[in-house]
Amino acid sequence: MRPVLREVFDRSYRSYGYRRVRIVLARKHGMHLSGKTVLRLMGEEHRQCQVRRRKYRSYRGQQGRVAPNILARNFTTTAVEQKWVTDVTEFTINGAKLYLSPVIDLFNHEVISYGLQPSPTLPLITDMLTKASQRLSAGHGLVLHSDQGWHYQHWSYRQQLKTLGITQSMSRKGNCLDNALAENFFGHFKEEFLRQHQFTSTGHFTGELAKYIHWWNNERIQERLKGLSPVDYRTQSLQLA
Repeated sequence: MRPVLREVFDRSYRSYGYRRVRIVLARKHGMHLSGKTVLRLMGEEHRQCQVRRRKYRSYRGQQGRVAPNILARNFTTTAVEQKWVTDVTEFTINGAKLYLSPVIDLFNHEVISYGLQPSPTLPLITDMLTKASQRLSAGHGLVLHSDQGWHYQHWSYRQQLKTLGITQSMSRKGNCLDNALAENFFGHFKEEFLRQHQFTSTGHFTGELAKYIHWWNNERIQERLKGLSPVDYRTQSLQLA
């Protein structure tokens, strides 16, 4: 029984919780066990899912000013620095929570910058924006889209956008499809990176994350970008222009 349980969990890229392991054991191996039994056996075999599937939600009600949905699900753009999207996701590494906040250019789906912190504080967002703003050129006309999380409603964040000449856009409350491109990145991040690797420490994770973001930007080809990586697509587009 235990070898089968280990195999089921390991073949899921260590992403199954006890409920789904129990279903596979019953349907494919004829092992009908209670949820408590499967949970206990997984603990004894050190087979715990390290990826929390619950999406982090930063919405705490009206905390400041809500911006209009300027993006309106129009995720296409003809040049860099026209439309950026951002969001925050929560996950667990070796029992410790971490929060990742990237800024993504909709022109080529390149991660412009990102923040990583053990708690979802305001500097997670503002420091990320400061790093991203170093890429901006004069007269950019940028729209930066997010959900209605309290960070994005905060006065200091809105003031930062105003100083940088960035127009703020927000999803409608509770509508994740309004920020689908950020959600899409998080899906790839969790499937390709989190579930495929084991990390010995937070420091190890941080280093590997930097490598993954570099790979995403510079090497990972995308069909929507004519088989090019985001950086190659941007470079080629600038050359043609």
